[in-house]
Amino acid sequence: MLLPVLKSLLYRPEAILAGTFAGLILAGTIALRLPVSHKGQTVGVVDALFTATSAVCLTGLITVDTETGFSRIGQTVILLLIQLGGLGIMTFAALSAQVFRLRLSFSSHAAWQSAFFGTEARVDLRRALRSILLMTLVIEATGVPLLYLGIQRLGGHAEWFDAVFHSISAFCNAGFSLYGENAVAFRGSALVLWTLAGLIVAGGLGYTVLLECIQRAWRRLRARREGPVVWSLHSRVVLKATAGLILGGAVLLLLSGLTPDEQAPGSRITNALFQSVTARTAGFNTLSIGCLPLSSLLILIALMYVGGAPGSCAGGIKTPTAAVWVARVRARLIGRDEVTLGGRRIPQDVVRRAALVISVATIWNLAGVFILSIVEAPHCGAGLEQLVFEQISAFGTVGLSTNTASPVSLSGLFGPLGKLWVAATMFVGRLGPLTLAMAVIPAARKPYEYPTERVLIG
Repeated sequence: MLLPVLKSLLYRPEAILAGTFAGLILAGTIALRLPVSHKGQTVGVVDALFTATSAVCLTGLITVDTETGFSRIGQTVILLLIQLGGLGIMTFAALSAQVFRLRLSFSSHAAWQSAFFGTEARVDLRRALRSILLMTLVIEATGVPLLYLGIQRLGGHAEWFDAVFHSISAFCNAGFSLYGENAVAFRGSALVLWTLAGLIVAGGLGYTVLLECIQRAWRRLRARREGPVVWSLHSRVVLKATAGLILGGAVLLLLSGLTPDEQAPGSRITNALFQSVTARTAGFNTLSIGCLPLSSLLILIALMYVGGAPGSCAGGIKTPTAAVWVARVRARLIGRDEVTLGGRRIPQDVVRRAALVISVATIWNLAGVFILSIVEAPHCGAGLEQLVFEQISAFGTVGLSTNTASPVSLSGLFGPLGKLWVAATMFVGRLGPLTLAMAVIPAARKPYEYPTERVLIG
């Protein structure tokens, strides 16, 4: 009985996506366990699994310092895991199929398409692959010389590997850094900070939005005509939500307060804006997160929970999900059944899916805080706000942490059970809670309906 169920799961796009990411994490764990990947210390199985999961899921939470714990080979393995996780292993599988003139199955094509475009319309695989790979390489390559020049101006000994590592880590929204201080080491360089911020925003928009921006800019340039540019609803929602969250988060952080180190107005604005950008998915930090006021931590938690756009390198519930949920609440408050957003009516199946994503995400994170409070709080001495922050940071694949005692995240102080739970949360956050649920729960239709009866609400 079990074999037919497993066989049916293999033909579901969601199961294929989950399986490919799990396989990449397993391969990364084995590679990071090799002695050649270590630098002066042995990395255990749990820590190797945690690091591989964090890299593939583009999170940035670490239990072993990337700078001092891993050799150049180990750091290269982490970089490859980040790049593969950012593009998605399905992209490379599809690319290989194109190179060797193999035909992808319908389920594999659907899995690749749902990961990047989330649409039912069948896209041109060859053209979309070429566009995604070219756009990724161009954006990351643009950031490399800017980061190299900025690091050199800081007075340090810049290496091209450092610039390549941080450019890929930023665009893929991974938050991994080769410096124990993370982005605190770059506070003196506006060029480095704004390059990182630009790469993070680009990586968090999603390939669908980026492709539309480039295509429309190119068409407008060739046509040389004036007039309004008609954007798709998805792109409008993502761009407006991204701008609103970044600017709104920065303003709220300024009002709530930063750490005592930020005294000058320019420094406060720069750090608030940069932290608002990274809190949505990237995980780079220019200030000590654990020293922020509680109100500022709550703002960062909200930003991490929402995350970036679908089909991007970001985690969280995603900006369109939050926008549809807000539109749904607004419609119900004014007594309307149909949900509208940006002058368009949203289909009911999309509204239900958004509500389900938020429900599943909320339940998962509440369960996570409960588990960590039982398993880890008595041993690591973390407060409730720190556990909530770590849980949401893992779910949003952000990588920020409130631990100020060492370069590693708060998860580095956890035991094996706590680390495994955080790793599982990163996996769920990267794939999406609803996608993972659909991957492991077989679809079933009941041939009957229950009678209807009302209950009192409110």
